[in-house]
Amino acid sequence: MRSPPWNVDQTRLLQALSDELHNAALTSLPIAPIRESLAGLGEAGAYAVQTLNTERALAAGRRIVGRKIGLTSLVVQQQLGVDQPDFGALLDDMALYDGEQIAAGRLIQPKVEGEVAFVMGRNLDMPHASPAEVIRAVEFVLPAIEIVDSRIANWGIKFLDTVADNASSGLFVVGNQPTSLKGLDLRACSMVMLRGEQEVSRGEGAACLGHPVNALVWLARKMVSMGSPLRAGDLVMSGALGPMVAASPGDQFEVRISGLGSVRIGFA
Repeated sequence: MRSPPWNVDQTRLLQALSDELHNAALTSLPIAPIRESLAGLGEAGAYAVQTLNTERALAAGRRIVGRKIGLTSLVVQQQLGVDQPDFGALLDDMALYDGEQIAAGRLIQPKVEGEVAFVMGRNLDMPHASPAEVIRAVEFVLPAIEIVDSRIANWGIKFLDTVADNASSGLFVVGNQPTSLKGLDLRACSMVMLRGEQEVSRGEGAACLGHPVNALVWLARKMVSMGSPLRAGDLVMSGALGPMVAASPGDQFEVRISGLGSVRIGFA
């Protein structure tokens, strides 16, 4: 689904909306929802806004290191009135190391999710890749935490808002022990998130579009349709396995995923 040719007024609108989101990130001052402004341009317009800010980041010297998949929960899709996930770009300076402490004020309104991360070993540039082809392209998987954030005030988002806002991306961290997919049942894997010693979220692989591989298949096909297929070395955050949890200064989180290990992150 490549962007249609936009007329002059549409191009100006897309640029203005991308500027609003960019400035919100720079100033940590969230903005009002932008979905009404995008209503006439639809999903393609929202992804065009996202692309403008991704291109802005690349021009500033940042690198794309992978993709994140959002809205993989059927319940959340129903809440937002959509029937598909969305995606955003993962940039090099969004990556944290296991156990890192996030500086206060770096994010606007962060929330934490436990996920499975895939690392691709092969390109996936064929149209309508089959599940078997997608599985064959995965080099290994890792336990992961995504710290989502929104440049839209009070998380007052609908589908077009979050797509334009890089799928509400913030930061991410992955564990250090790679695991092969061979012999691993990701659908049945359990996820537990702890804040300190308290359990705050629990789920399983089936919560992510029925199976995390299903989310990866969706993304592989979507990226080909967008003209930016997944490449060897790409990291893919496949979507939340349980409810996301709001983070506050001083919080320390650990995510444990059966068969994959654990990963930690803190908020200074």
